[in-house]
Amino acid sequence: MSQSAAIRPEPNFQRKAAIAHGGALEHTGAVAVLPIPDFDLGRTIFQTLEGKAARYVIQKRIAKDVRWFAEDADRVQTAYDALSAKGPLPEVSAALLEFLVAECNFDVEHADGSFLDHLYFCFEYGARHYPERSPLVLLLHSILGTGTNTFAMDRTKIPALRELVSPFEWTHLEAFPSVLRLLYSGELRRELRENLGRVGALRELRLQRVIDNAPITLGAEDFWVALNYQLIHLVDFMPAANWAMHQNDTSYIVLRDLYDLLERSGKLEARVRYAPPRAGAAPVGEPLGVGGWLTTRVPVPLSEKMASSSVKRFSQRIGHDLSYRVDWG
Repeated sequence: MSQSAAIRPEPNFQRKAAIAHGGALEHTGAVAVLPIPDFDLGRTIFQTLEGKAARYVIQKRIAKDVRWFAEDADRVQTAYDALSAKGPLPEVSAALLEFLVAECNFDVEHADGSFLDHLYFCFEYGARHYPERSPLVLLLHSILGTGTNTFAMDRTKIPALRELVSPFEWTHLEAFPSVLRLLYSGELRRELRENLGRVGALRELRLQRVIDNAPITLGAEDFWVALNYQLIHLVDFMPAANWAMHQNDTSYIVLRDLYDLLERSGKLEARVRYAPPRAGAAPVGEPLGVGGWLTTRVPVPLSEKMASSSVKRFSQRIGHDLSYRVDWG
């Protein structure tokens, strides 16, 4: 799917609903979720994923065609239009857009649609629901690497990119891919949970940049901002419907854990609504087949372990040191 990075794509209805209402929303009963036949994982950001079992599970999770019922789609569109009417999105500089078009490659599919669909969703969500911080970070969040070792630009272009963004934006752009990997590997989330009683003592996070393993540091304020950016990013990976049977989706696990950590620590700045599904709710409008049903039966701890092992292998493959240090004062 070829697109120009300078042209903002129209969001799908799930993204419009998230933007309109400011949160991760479950749409059970409003959509039909159908498997995509002959889905090609090799055209997505998961093309580098190794292992038959891991590839099978991720394909079953993302190879889905979400079809909205007309009345529900109209309801979402009305809410989205009402929010959009409140004001335009921030402008992106012509120089930066030119850099994205001329120097970067976004021609790869995401879990749902194109990679640019995902980037512009995050940008729009941030502009509407985290206006205290620059939404440009969310537009460019994976420009220095995704969690699966795909890179939109070469490391030699870092100086040129750095000139096009503010110091605050650069701090978060270079840290985003690394923080994402730390969240999926699990150790950072566990350390934060163990120290919820003294979050005010956190001084800084030291870690390594994914694209070239350069050491970087996030001060306390930037650390919590980075986690809020990550939470917005995770909204776009949520299942469209039937959350009760998708509890073991890795991104869903990280979203609900990170949401809880930020809320309990008093550090939830971005507007991200989330409510857990009703336990044991029967699936509606989503035929799974035997293979799809089996993927829903993977225990949550095993799903987390598989994700952690996967992200560590990705980092090892490119010489990225996934270790980190939190200074608690």
